[in-house]
Amino acid sequence: MKAIVQDRYGSPGGVLELREIDKPALEDTAVLVRVHASSVNPADWHFMRGTPYIMRAQSGLRRPKASVLGCDVAGQVEAVGRDVATFQPGDEVFGDLCMRGFGAFAEYVSAPEDLLALKPAGLSFENAAAVPLAGGTALQGLRDHGRVEPGHKVLIVGASGGVGTFAVQVAKALGAEVTGVCSTRNVDMVRSLGADHVIDYTREDFTEGGQRYDVILQLAGTTSPSECRRALTPEGTLLLSSGESDGRWIGPVDRVIKALVLSPFVKQKLVSFTAKPGGENLRSLSELIEAGKVTPVIDRTYPLSEVPAALEYLEEGHAQGKVVIGVLPSTAH
Repeated sequence: MKAIVQDRYGSPGGVLELREIDKPALEDTAVLVRVHASSVNPADWHFMRGTPYIMRAQSGLRRPKASVLGCDVAGQVEAVGRDVATFQPGDEVFGDLCMRGFGAFAEYVSAPEDLLALKPAGLSFENAAAVPLAGGTALQGLRDHGRVEPGHKVLIVGASGGVGTFAVQVAKALGAEVTGVCSTRNVDMVRSLGADHVIDYTREDFTEGGQRYDVILQLAGTTSPSECRRALTPEGTLLLSSGESDGRWIGPVDRVIKALVLSPFVKQKLVSFTAKPGGENLRSLSELIEAGKVTPVIDRTYPLSEVPAALEYLEEGHAQGKVVIGVLPSTAH
């Protein structure tokens, strides 16, 4: 089968190659999926480059443990292990493989049964591939860690990105009054997703506007936890999922450390989280999608052979929504 393979850390054009490799073996509790589409995520280029260096304790000190990247998968079940009860050949599925070895930048992937769910009805494979990691991060952050309720005021920092476009819609589905933070060119798009208010960060600093929010989800930018606190209600919650940093050793982890140090001394909740993949959350996302409350936003679609270009585009930081990889020539269904 064809796959994008990496043997060492480095830049997309320097370390990623399209090669013929063996089809993955099928374990008893796994599902062999014929990949129709995937999508690129910051996790892919972090693991590709091996930065920040602190993450190499997980990904491999000198060379990457995962030779085939790709977290998000959407495709058709080719075969199932003997202990699999949920799926059967022919089922259309989607899932997030980020915590279990990646592998979706390939024509086939063997995925644990519990990381997959049936693809939302009526959704193309490309659109389904945009959902798992980004949608799961938005859903778990706002619902489980932020405990967003109807009437809450929620601020999404980085509202035009892969997770941000989902977060705006999920927060609205949870009944919140939503404010999105983005650049000038993305204001109209974020508003079209349902945001009640949009702040153009090139013209206005959300920490100095006087507005207070029950929940702030920081997905981009370099604003520190102490600065974000100025925009929180006295008992509000700051959710730290990502953000930008030039630090090669710990990267945006510095904000997480600052939040952990500060947290015991303030009433506000400063929470760092990583989304946990799994079928239950995928099914919750499917319900929102099928109810018309959440729609994936896709910026561009690249073929499998152009994964390096897709990752370079994502690294530039200007993608509106998700960047998708079409593995089959035609993935609409």
